Amino acid sequence: MRDTRITELAARQFNRVSRAQLRELGLTSNAIAHRVAVGRLTIVEQGVFALPPVLDDDWGRWSGATLTAPETFLSHASASSAAGFLPRSRRFETVTRPGHGGPRHHGGLLVFRSRTLDGECTELDGVPITTVPRTLLDLARDGRGISDAALARALREAIRLKLTTLEAVATFVIERRRRQGSTRLLRAVARYSGLPLERARSGAEVRAVELLRTSGLPSPNLNVRIAGEEADLSWPEWRLIIEIDGGPFHLDVGEDARKEAIWRGAGWTVRRCPSDDVYRRPAHLFRLATPQGVPR
Repeated sequence: MRDTRITELAARQFNRVSRAQLRELGLTSNAIAHRVAVGRLTIVEQGVFALPPVLDDDWGRWSGATLTAPETFLSHASASSAAGFLPRSRRFETVTRPGHGGPRHHGGLLVFRSRTLDGECTELDGVPITTVPRTLLDLARDGRGISDAALARALREAIRLKLTTLEAVATFVIERRRRQGSTRLLRAVARYSGLPLERARSGAEVRAVELLRTSGLPSPNLNVRIAGEEADLSWPEWRLIIEIDGGPFHLDVGEDARKEAIWRGAGWTVRRCPSDDVYRRPAHLFRLATPQGVPR
């Protein structure tokens, strides 16, 4: 009966089961050792087993890698290969677990530690894995064996496969711009999109610049200083500034009014656009982003 349950569990996990799962099914250490000795289980990773015959297949390795310890997620090159946006030959599989410290090899795995996994992981065919934006940031941060051109290709392919969107990746990185690799990934976003996103401060700004380009309107400068104050979107040729209100910025109405007075005193037209309008009423943004546009 137990062997039947083992077989059923392994079938759901690409022919892999962990020692902890076997214990939950009622097997003692001696019972596990006996099954290994008689060939009914094969050790494939530390604490992970397969039922013979063991095929050398990617999904079996990926599933086994994540079963080596609780809260273990496929990441980096292994995650990009599993998701299909950057298939690569690998000498070992890469996973990330909670904690801190540098990467270490354990058997056939390269194990990273991270204190920022919450909300940045998901499942792919039942295998725990980092999200696509997190995987791209990990690749950008790791820097070993992936060129800037390859990073840009990975981003393009992830978007082409509809695994993520340009806005989702840019927003993810902007919110984590202090992490290592964020500047490099933002450069890849800019290289792919042709948009000046390295200076973006919010997802609404990313969306606004993307919309303005597709509308055929001139692209604005993004977060540059005018009269000593940083403006969200600006067109020097029109002396026009659009401030996008909402999100983590523009919470201080007095500060916004102070900056607006400085710009107007320097001869600039200042218009304001709620961040919700960027997503829900892009036509309003388009009206504001013309010399003749007026706030509605």
